[in-house]
Amino acid sequence: MVKLAYVTTYDVLNSQNWPKHLVGLCGAGYYLAKNLQEQSISLDYINCFSHKFKVITRAKWSFYRYFFKKDYYRWSEPLVLQDYAQQISQKLSNLNSDLVLCPENAVPISYLECKQPIVLWTDATITALIDFYPYLSNLCQETKKNIYALEKSALDRCKLAIYSSEWAAQTAIKIYGINPDKVKVVPWGANIECDRTITDIQTIVESRPLNTCKLLFFGTQWHRKGGDIALAVTKELNSMGLPTELTVVGCESSVINEPIPKFVNFLGFINKSTEEGEQKLNHLLAESHFLILPSRAETYGHVFCEANSFGVPCLATNIAGVPTVIKDNINGKTFAIDANIAEYCTYIANMMTNYSQYKRLAISSFNEYQTRLNWSIAGKTVKGLFMELI
Repeated sequence: MVKLAYVTTYDVLNSQNWPKHLVGLCGAGYYLAKNLQEQSISLDYINCFSHKFKVITRAKWSFYRYFFKKDYYRWSEPLVLQDYAQQISQKLSNLNSDLVLCPENAVPISYLECKQPIVLWTDATITALIDFYPYLSNLCQETKKNIYALEKSALDRCKLAIYSSEWAAQTAIKIYGINPDKVKVVPWGANIECDRTITDIQTIVESRPLNTCKLLFFGTQWHRKGGDIALAVTKELNSMGLPTELTVVGCESSVINEPIPKFVNFLGFINKSTEEGEQKLNHLLAESHFLILPSRAETYGHVFCEANSFGVPCLATNIAGVPTVIKDNINGKTFAIDANIAEYCTYIANMMTNYSQYKRLAISSFNEYQTRLNWSIAGKTVKGLFMELI
């Protein structure tokens, strides 16, 4: 049996303590761990937390914030990274691990020295997200340098770097000049439980209304996820004579500065870690015709896989790692970042008018989940890669 040291900066098994801004990544870590165990891989969890050097990092944060109006992040500070590495090394010395896997980002392994092969599996290089994601768009120069240095150090130490998309893999090769032979692409799966069969999906698709198009928007960051675009598409479809409803999960109605149209329903945050929340989200996905998420910044998108597991095609922007997940007219459709509203509306209206074509797309979407976008497939694939290393 393969013995794996599973390194994270959060408690994989305790979702209540996952950082809110990393819930998707933490969920990926949980479902990946579960499926690796199902592949007869033994996991030793190593959770590292740095509480040292707070005086230094707080002083730096205050300095950059108040004097330069810039962001400084302690997680990129070399002293903190060295502390992570020391914690991991100490715990590894008491284990008989065959290799080390970090399923989040390069942070905890950037200074790690160990005899075991190190594997990183993530959705993007952090450097590629600078000035792409909002939280990395106002960085001080010190943090930018630290991020590049920590990531280069981690990738130099790794025997294998796995990315969830072609975009992420290619940016890693381009930015850091790493050997392409040690870079692999393995898509992530859906962060939900799914035992649905093709018969179940056919029943679900048949039960969707024919006289109203139901769109689902899923995200806590309205602007980054393109909520304004989803709203504009919904308005235009109704103006065209196609009754359309938009359900918004994750955001409150206060994100828009206008009266809420009667065909828009804001549900706020729904906690899928509770049975009630899970059932609610499952019902919303099952009844929706499309997931619409025209993000301005997106590295991957677990929610696309989750939607596909219910036979729900996805409408998104053709950016970053999204095209690895969504294949046009197979499990949805991607649009240019500057596409106009009419392009979305035309596609949706054509599908709803030619409903047999929509049903084929919905079934095909579920097939993509079954064959490509689930953690079981991902687990089997990486197990093969691990065996080659050891």
